Amino acid sequence: MSHPFDTLTPDLVLDAVESIGYLSDARVLALNSYENRVYQVGIEDEAPLIAKFYRPGRWSDDAILEEHQFSLELVEREVPVVAPLQRNGTTLFEHAGFRFALFPRRGGRAPEPGNLDQLYRLGQLLGRMHAVGAARPFVHRETLAVQNFGHDSLNTVLDGGFVPRSLLPAYESVARDLLKRVEDVFASTRFSPIRLHGDCHPGNILARDEAFYLVDLDDCRMGPAVQDLWMMLAGERHERLGQLAELVDGYQEFHDFAPRELPLIEALRALRLLHFSAWLARRWDDPAFPMSFPWFGSERYWGDQILILREQTAALQEEPLKLF
Repeated sequence: MSHPFDTLTPDLVLDAVESIGYLSDARVLALNSYENRVYQVGIEDEAPLIAKFYRPGRWSDDAILEEHQFSLELVEREVPVVAPLQRNGTTLFEHAGFRFALFPRRGGRAPEPGNLDQLYRLGQLLGRMHAVGAARPFVHRETLAVQNFGHDSLNTVLDGGFVPRSLLPAYESVARDLLKRVEDVFASTRFSPIRLHGDCHPGNILARDEAFYLVDLDDCRMGPAVQDLWMMLAGERHERLGQLAELVDGYQEFHDFAPRELPLIEALRALRLLHFSAWLARRWDDPAFPMSFPWFGSERYWGDQILILREQTAALQEEPLKLF
């Protein structure tokens, strides 16, 4: 069975970029990306550009443009983010049935896990982003919730028949028990959803010349502010406590952080675990996924998932992280 991305050839990529007025030097380099397709395209007498071709059917035009507008708002407020380029009055283009956007090339490296000095500065960056994000809501993008990230994810996996029959009862039981505990945490934790990066792991932050840049707002959505903070934490509990303190100290220079959101950290981690398996299941018809994730569907993978979800259920019973 063919997939829409099968027709996205290097020649089509070059034609798309040139269709909006750029002159390429015919160099195309595919970059590491699964959800969309991303390429570095050489431009005559200029720096290369990054062309992102959106997965067909995932987002509406309005949702993509809302992502772009958020990026441009951040740039206007001098928040360092790699925002899409405008051309002919827009940031979203179409060629041969594909929607795409262009970005400046930005090099850099991911932040160092556990580096307290970097975490303070990352907190400042996230606080600046959330000060803009809290100004008004998204209209066309979804809100992170237990239903869409949790129950819908579990149903996708179960309905798709990806869990081996021998492990299905154990997996379904532990996943449903975990979701019940996640529901309880969300029900007892008050928060005001704001516009978020949504997928703010260290790989989506670039360190360059002592500055940090946010990249890839493709998953931006409404949700609790702590969603963009918890993936910066790593290590044992005592290490994460120190990291959290530095992160929030920097954050609060630009935006107020609500400590009442801290119990959501382990609940959000649980939702991410379930959502990851569902993401693989939903994308399994894309040839890039079986090639890159051959272990998905194996007994070992789902056996490990059962153990991981049990550990996460136990983590939800522990005392939440607190600020010093």
